[in-house]
Amino acid sequence: MASPQILVVPGPEGEREVRLSSPDKVVWPATDDGGAITKANLAAYLMAVGEPLLRALADRPVTLQRVRDGIEGEVFYSKNPPKGVPEWVRTTMVTYPSGRSHPQLVVDELATAVWAAQMGTVTFHPWPVRSADNDHPDEIRIDLDPEPGLGFTDVVEVARGLRKVMEGVGLTPFVKTTGSRGVHVFAAIEPRLEFLEVRHAVIGVARELERTMPDLVTTSWWKEERGQRVFVDFNQATRDRTLAAAWSPRVLPGGPVSVPMTWEQLGQIGPGELTVRTVPEWLAEHGDAWEDLHAEPGTIDAAYALWEADLERGLGELNFPPDHPKMPGEPRRVQPSRKRHDLPDPEDRPAPRRARASTDQAD
Repeated sequence: MASPQILVVPGPEGEREVRLSSPDKVVWPATDDGGAITKANLAAYLMAVGEPLLRALADRPVTLQRVRDGIEGEVFYSKNPPKGVPEWVRTTMVTYPSGRSHPQLVVDELATAVWAAQMGTVTFHPWPVRSADNDHPDEIRIDLDPEPGLGFTDVVEVARGLRKVMEGVGLTPFVKTTGSRGVHVFAAIEPRLEFLEVRHAVIGVARELERTMPDLVTTSWWKEERGQRVFVDFNQATRDRTLAAAWSPRVLPGGPVSVPMTWEQLGQIGPGELTVRTVPEWLAEHGDAWEDLHAEPGTIDAAYALWEADLERGLGELNFPPDHPKMPGEPRRVQPSRKRHDLPDPEDRPAPRRARASTDQAD
């Protein structure tokens, strides 16, 4: 085992030293496409993509997806900051669906990301909020998740359809690979509405896309109802749900990375080709396609109007994640094939309607 390595990491307040124990410890085992990727390789990768990675992480609460003994060992999530957080690392208080609150890490500088890698972090999962206001998202995030039997070209087709729907309601969509089989589509929004309202706007967009591409798109929460279609995961807009950050590695074989790209680039390269080994060169050649993500935040009012129109059509709330409190109007949390239709759900209530929000920041 190699001796500990001291990395000198530049930062906003000068250089910081980060101790990397066991730098040759394997994070990703060797594959047919290349040798093993070590902790030192991971730290070097983070330093190579530091500037755009920080654009995705800085000033946000971040959940850490960590591993013990590499990606083939135990994988777990850290919402509380790991023990031994350096005194120069910032945290922020966040509130969870249960109502409890506790601090989460904020990755404001590259040394924090490298230290997190030293603590076994592979994937960074930032919240769609800023540290000064953890209740009003400033990003819409939509995960396009293909069911088995579909290929990446199908997901790309759906992503392009989603782009048209989002642009039709005044949003500017940005796209990235996930590091797996799907695609993530983001849009910057004014941090004016709270999580439930943003989620409803996303459901409105998802249902509109489903109407546009019914043979390829589904909003069905239950897998048994999806068929061979791409699921538009509206619950990524729910409080305490996060996606892998732009430029973040994934806990998957080969060291894949979630990579921002232009709409023209989408589909020209397979997501499996974008890895910890290859992405620094990709970034040097193509730059950060998400550099201007927050240059002109949009409003979700028109997207929310889609939700309101669906309420008039008789369409209501959709299922929340199973660890989320039961919400008004939510369908029964029973797999459709096991549902007893003769038994009413005592918690069935109409979906909430909101008062029209002003253009000012919500309280």
